[in-house]
Amino acid sequence: MAVIVFANSKGGSGKTTGALLLACELAHATPVTIIDADPRHPISTWATMPGVPEKLTVVTNGSEKTILDEIEAAAGKDPFVVIDLEGTASRLMSYAISQADLVIIPLKEQQQDALAAIDVIKEIHRDMKAVRRTIPYAVLFTQSKVVAKSRTARFISQQFRDNPRIEAFEAEIFERDAFAALFAVGGTVRSMKTGDVNNLEAAIGNVERFTNEVISRLRAQRDQPGREVA
Repeated sequence: MAVIVFANSKGGSGKTTGALLLACELAHATPVTIIDADPRHPISTWATMPGVPEKLTVVTNGSEKTILDEIEAAAGKDPFVVIDLEGTASRLMSYAISQADLVIIPLKEQQQDALAAIDVIKEIHRDMKAVRRTIPYAVLFTQSKVVAKSRTARFISQQFRDNPRIEAFEAEIFERDAFAALFAVGGTVRSMKTGDVNNLEAAIGNVERFTNEVISRLRAQRDQPGREVA
């Protein structure tokens, strides 16, 4: 069982897209619960459209008072629990992070997103002290340009990647037509048809690389059990 939390205190950082892409890709092979804790409930809305994978369960979070029970119930049922948090710092965020096996911090290569990501990292370290264990985390660059990145984008990305105290995903979630289409037509990138969106094969490959890296990170941390925070 693994609890994977997507957290950034800034809205529009790519949390919901990343969480949905990961949950759907995992659900092609194994049961997954995704907890929609964004007050706008975009994933719950997506789940009303056709094409939800049979092995994917969508739970709409009730409130900060229910999130721990929702995580516990999902973790007792499915091998993977993915949580999409609201785009603000809150007690709900702290509760979810305290239960995480991996926190993914999505951010666009922009200064505001970078500052918000740093705030989340500080929150994770506070939560580590509270629960007295290491909570693995890594930043994930989202809505990245496949080519011709701006100088600012390259600078922000490199600042995180060069920091030895911050983990960063090698994979990025690129700006893809297929990813935006999910929330308009429903389904998954694998259920789309070539011709419906641009570069579908590249979009599928992007999700595969990201998902494989998530699994690799989870496996690596399980080789180091029982780590405590000093």
